[in-house]
Amino acid sequence: MKPQKNMLALIFVLSLLFIIPNWAISQNEDEKKDEEKNDPYEFTIVKEVARTPVKNQARTSTCWCFAAISFLESELLRTGKDKIDLSEMYIVRHTYPLKAQRYVRLHGGTNFPHGGASHDVIDMMKLHGLVPDQFYSGLNYGEKKHKHGEMGTILKGMVDAVVKKRGGRVTPRWLEAFESVLDVYLGEPLESFNFKSKKYTPENFVNDYMGLNLDDYIEISSYTHHPFYEQFCLELPDNWTNNDKYYNVPIEDLGRIVNHALNNGYSVVYGGDTSNKYFSSKKGYGIIPLKDWEELTEKERKKEITEPVEEKEATQKLRQKWFDNYTATDDHSMHIVGIAEDQNGKPFYLTKNSWGTDRKYDGYVYLSKPYILLNATGFMVNKNSLPQDIKKKLGL
Repeated sequence: MKPQKNMLALIFVLSLLFIIPNWAISQNEDEKKDEEKNDPYEFTIVKEVARTPVKNQARTSTCWCFAAISFLESELLRTGKDKIDLSEMYIVRHTYPLKAQRYVRLHGGTNFPHGGASHDVIDMMKLHGLVPDQFYSGLNYGEKKHKHGEMGTILKGMVDAVVKKRGGRVTPRWLEAFESVLDVYLGEPLESFNFKSKKYTPENFVNDYMGLNLDDYIEISSYTHHPFYEQFCLELPDNWTNNDKYYNVPIEDLGRIVNHALNNGYSVVYGGDTSNKYFSSKKGYGIIPLKDWEELTEKERKKEITEPVEEKEATQKLRQKWFDNYTATDDHSMHIVGIAEDQNGKPFYLTKNSWGTDRKYDGYVYLSKPYILLNATGFMVNKNSLPQDIKKKLGL
């Protein structure tokens, strides 16, 4: 009888092995359905542009590069080129030495090592070209995902040591040592590569294959402490080159520029704030409710949003106030690729993030119109996507 009991027990255990996974899958599906039922927003995409898959910047603080590269990948698709994965780390590799030199020249009085702006990508392409990611992944340190913590700490330690001048003077060799660290972690910059049966250098890949006019890409902002319809230097730590080519327009024009671009097949780079309590990649949206977080009671803060909420009006005065009091900073960059509406017909912007696909909406977020107009410190656009009257006022 004992062998028979053992056999029955074995059959029971084996049956559980088949039942439990199915039950677990069913439970996960039910939980997902419950989450979808509780979603306060239902979005419908009304306009979208061609783009490449969502990537993962992981632990690099290089959103500025991922957003601008994604934008350029869409520009290639818009102009009839094949879908291509361009190398963010090639740009990063060439950016860090320039940041280091500036940091040393200013005796440590500038941003280093992380952070940047969309124009950094264009500037590096003009100087050093670009390559597909397959030829320069930047993963030269045994990881499958980008992790720059260790490298960044070493690089920061190096430039800080140079600034302290423990030997009395700054030697001419520190930059060579600095670049060797980048080569070890990210890889040495390549001189040429074969792509689609043709040999390219990074420089002629940009000119001959990509064929984009890099002077077409401009940055737009909107602040009252500078004259409208003129260029200015945007006072932000991530504008480490003190780029003074930002075009300043009224907030109404800022909204028109974004809409006009998207409605005509162009995309937009968003650079701005995501520290707002109502930005959530987990929930997949960013909004600006009427009441500020600081004004809410503890009970109100804990209350879940279960339906669309009324939002603040995006005014020039409020935009300026948020910039001046650091409510809106430049902590993240993303790629706006479409226009959507919620269930009440209010506009949102389909925005491609660079935090991977294991999130709501497979790595995309929907940002409300007040959200982008109040929180964006600047946008990068193709100047040919501007409304004609604005283009004329800017002298373009």
